[in-house]
Amino acid sequence: MTSRPSRRTPPRWQLALLVVAVAALTGFTTVRTNALGAADRLDRVIDRVALFMDPPPDRPTLETVVVTPRPSATAAAIPAAIAGGAGLVAPDEIPSRGPVATPTPAPVRQAVDVRIVDDHDAVFTSQVTTEDCAVAATQMILTILGLGNPSHEFQLEIGRRIGEWESSYDSHNGGWGPAAVSLALEAYGAPGYKVWAYASYTDALRDAAIALSTTGKPVALFPWWGAHTWVMTGYQADADPTVFADATVTGLYILDPWYPRVSSIWGASDPPGNFEDLAEMRRNWPVGTARDGWTRPGGVYPDRDGRFVVLLPTTPIASGGSDIGS
Repeated sequence: MTSRPSRRTPPRWQLALLVVAVAALTGFTTVRTNALGAADRLDRVIDRVALFMDPPPDRPTLETVVVTPRPSATAAAIPAAIAGGAGLVAPDEIPSRGPVATPTPAPVRQAVDVRIVDDHDAVFTSQVTTEDCAVAATQMILTILGLGNPSHEFQLEIGRRIGEWESSYDSHNGGWGPAAVSLALEAYGAPGYKVWAYASYTDALRDAAIALSTTGKPVALFPWWGAHTWVMTGYQADADPTVFADATVTGLYILDPWYPRVSSIWGASDPPGNFEDLAEMRRNWPVGTARDGWTRPGGVYPDRDGRFVVLLPTTPIASGGSDIGS
């Protein structure tokens, strides 16, 4: 998710020649045979040289909203903003004269299965390169919202514009971070996506589910210690999270741009629209380990480190698929 198309940096082959020349002068000759993974290390050196020659701009970007753990909810708790008090009248507020209003029946607690995409294959696009997960995720969100298409040409177009949105605060290595995804979505007609970082894994899942249900839009998640991007298109829960504050999300429907590749760390990716239960979610988005949530190398991210980062939609979808105000 950190790939950064060159704006001023020499082409990769020129950088490779430069690095090999320096390596030869310093005795690092094993790069020719990839002995002990030397060629792989060469790729990392090339990336560092490119970053040194063309660093990301040091400019402000979208803030990350930090959410601290919330108190445990009870089954009787109904968010006031959702219930709105409609039809719920306290006994001491019932008029002493005139007809007594019929109280609104309490909501029924039952499991829910919410999906905003019917045909995941129709909106899916695999990332063009191994580093373009955030670009592909941005593309799939736009396709779902009727603002893009699943072609590789469209993905390449989005990727070429990274220079408009990247910031060292968003990604120390340059390229795509959560804020860049939000700014790209806005540029293509989907405003209102905000970066949230949760100390609580449970809160992150619940708020992602609420945002998806209330806006009708997909959510972007950043698993694999923040180095990858998923698109959430639905969820299952033991109760409606927009009504019951203690509802437990039991899994998510996911578009993984890495598919059909296999990761040496995370294993085989799942096909479009696969349901990821909690065990699989926790494996890909580590929780309860020494490296929870966001643990990107290469620098400190004060508002994200150790937290679960999501990109939540905050404005409802308009008729016809595009955003209100787009």
